[in-house]
Amino acid sequence: MRINSIYLATEGEGIWVGTVQIFVRFNGCGIGCNNCDSSYTWSFNEGLDMSLTEVLAEIHQVGHNGLIKRVSITGGDPLNCKNYDAAMSLAKSLKEKNYYLNIEASGDRVAKELFALVDFISMDYKTPSSGVNTPLSVITQMIDQFSGKFQVKSVIENLQDFEYVKNAYTEIKRGLRAINFSWVLTPSYNTNEAFPKERFESILNWNESCGGHFRVVGQQHKWVYGPKKTNV
Repeated sequence: MRINSIYLATEGEGIWVGTVQIFVRFNGCGIGCNNCDSSYTWSFNEGLDMSLTEVLAEIHQVGHNGLIKRVSITGGDPLNCKNYDAAMSLAKSLKEKNYYLNIEASGDRVAKELFALVDFISMDYKTPSSGVNTPLSVITQMIDQFSGKFQVKSVIENLQDFEYVKNAYTEIKRGLRAINFSWVLTPSYNTNEAFPKERFESILNWNESCGGHFRVVGQQHKWVYGPKKTNV
């Protein structure tokens, strides 16, 4: 397994904000979002070359010798074809050890076998500022196949991003009586700027004015440690 880091931290974003868990961060990502805050994980040639046994031992150790039984598999991109088999092996082993598993998914595809195995999926829906497109069909597949066990997260840089996500929400809801998952808007907090108070306020106002379809959740770890600190 090509591992960037394994560390214990408190979740800083999405609906699980404030939850203590162990993060297993894979190295390697071929997506390349403009606003990625973990571009140091993109290379498939860097990181630690670890066996499954070594990864499991590290998870046990950093989780206070098995006290923490919640793991988030992230990256990089654990669903990339170069990481997928390793992520599957890790997930199977952790479930056998009764860990609660979250997988961070980039939104480019539905990985049915892995998604069925884990307890929760955090799915990205990319916005124009990222320079990457997420097929809307991925979200509809998630609704059909994994209802009740996923969230959608979108990073919002500006009004164009917000309108893009609002239109996607409207398109998905058309024909549905209700949307039974949380769609989280994350105000972007770039590494070269101070706390984006004005952007945060704007997103809150936009969400309120459109009917409050979304949950606006900032990145708590960046408020506490600053936008450049990693492994927190």
